[in-house]
Amino acid sequence: MDWVTGHVPGGKENFNAFLIIADRFRKCVRCLPCHKEDTAMDTALLFWNNIISTCGVPQVIISDRDPKFTSEVCTNLNYMLGTKPAFTTAYHPQKNGLAERMIQTMEDIIRRFCAYGMEYKDHGGYNHDWVTLLPEVQLAYNTTKNFHDMWKKACDTASKCIAGEKEYNKQRWDKSHMEPDFKEGDQVLNAVEVKLTEEFSRKHPVFPVSLVKPYLQKEVDKLPSRKKNPTPPEIVDVEDSPGPVKKIIKARKIIINGKDQRQYLVKFKNQTEDKDKWLEEDAIPDGNLQLRRFRASRRTKNSHQ
Repeated sequence: MDWVTGHVPGGKENFNAFLIIADRFRKCVRCLPCHKEDTAMDTALLFWNNIISTCGVPQVIISDRDPKFTSEVCTNLNYMLGTKPAFTTAYHPQKNGLAERMIQTMEDIIRRFCAYGMEYKDHGGYNHDWVTLLPEVQLAYNTTKNFHDMWKKACDTASKCIAGEKEYNKQRWDKSHMEPDFKEGDQVLNAVEVKLTEEFSRKHPVFPVSLVKPYLQKEVDKLPSRKKNPTPPEIVDVEDSPGPVKKIIKARKIIINGKDQRQYLVKFKNQTEDKDKWLEEDAIPDGNLQLRRFRASRRTKNSHQ
């Protein structure tokens, strides 16, 4: 289940969104008009009055981590019904791919029925908008294929095909995506930083296992008695940086251990000039974006000279 928002107000109650609920087994869809501002209690009542009373209690509900789905109200409702909630993780929409695909299809159909922000009159003189057309769109979608026999032989056939499809897709995925077999106590390196920057502070810090890789311990860590290379001066760790980067002021080349090293003078947001730091390229927070801006500004300055 997922939300579809961004619609113009429609219907007598000025609905501006609808909740789409997909049946993974029968591939049927229910579209319930609602308001984007609805609370978790409104969502729970909408689900109870329109789904539980007609379709029964689901075993599993798959959704994203919207606060309305993760609230105490929905958690208690699932507990009372014996329903298991399954939330998708950040940057991993495949888990709820069925609902995502249905959302795209339903929005495409609605656009062809009625243009956004417009109404039309039928032969009886009645005005229609996307809310009044939603039941017809839902009926057209659910009756497109195999609806007449889905309660009999088609159900058995579909169940077997779905099981075979899942196994086939799993084999294809495993050929090129072998996930590591982690054991308790293993160390791993995350593909992205778990300590999110201010730009991604609203993202949920839970990531799928496909974004991590095994951590291979360095020889220096295995043999602490070995002499370590001295740390170059004036280099600041990202963790010790005063905050988000505002811009890169200039660049310089210095020699460290007999090798040329390029460093950049970084200015941080809401900090005075005495907080500016010389950092190497890989130590600059959000370095790729900042370096592109710095190099583009230098090219622009050189072209005007």
